[in-house]
Amino acid sequence: MHLLHSKKIVIATHNIGKLREINDLIAPYGFENQSAIELGLPVPKEIGKSFEENAYIKALSAAEITGGPALSDDSGLEVDALAGAPGIHTAAWAEQPDGTRNFLAAMKKVESRLQKAGAKDETRRTGRFICILCIAWPDGYAEYFKGTVEGRLVWPPRGLHGFGFDSMFQPVGYKRTFGEMHSDEEPIWKDGNKKGLSHRVRAFEHFAKSRLILAQG
Repeated sequence: MHLLHSKKIVIATHNIGKLREINDLIAPYGFENQSAIELGLPVPKEIGKSFEENAYIKALSAAEITGGPALSDDSGLEVDALAGAPGIHTAAWAEQPDGTRNFLAAMKKVESRLQKAGAKDETRRTGRFICILCIAWPDGYAEYFKGTVEGRLVWPPRGLHGFGFDSMFQPVGYKRTFGEMHSDEEPIWKDGNKKGLSHRVRAFEHFAKSRLILAQG
């Protein structure tokens, strides 16, 4: 078992949206965060076959280069009618020939696949966001924390907040999509606030309650 004996930690992501969320979540614990972007770290190839494997690849790469613990995130959208796709390939579905990512095009791709699958009724448009947080040390040791949010896929997309597939994902029990929710609204568990619902937040809650952060005293 490893503990966080230092307040310094590297956030191993090159995704600005994810980095913003993770920074907001970890800030109250007094960590000195540095991102993979700030440090100019290379983007490792995500060749894993699961969210856990890809999260580990990113965290370990940053940990080995920097010599300290690194926290990474791998997350994605699983759609039941598409046999769990896009899953670990969520970001890849948005990739364009010029190397950029277009999530509107990715959402259209999901909707097209849903239509072909005959998933027009909302009961057949179920899915979930999954997030795996991984903290790894240079010696290869790692721990994982999982968060999920169940919901359904709507069309057309609604809302301009968030990123990725947020605008077409409506969490169970809520009338608005993640794209229509503000991340900074209070109180955090009421309708209209993604912060309390996010799969990343739920994964972080497990991380925050673990002996790792508690070890900080």
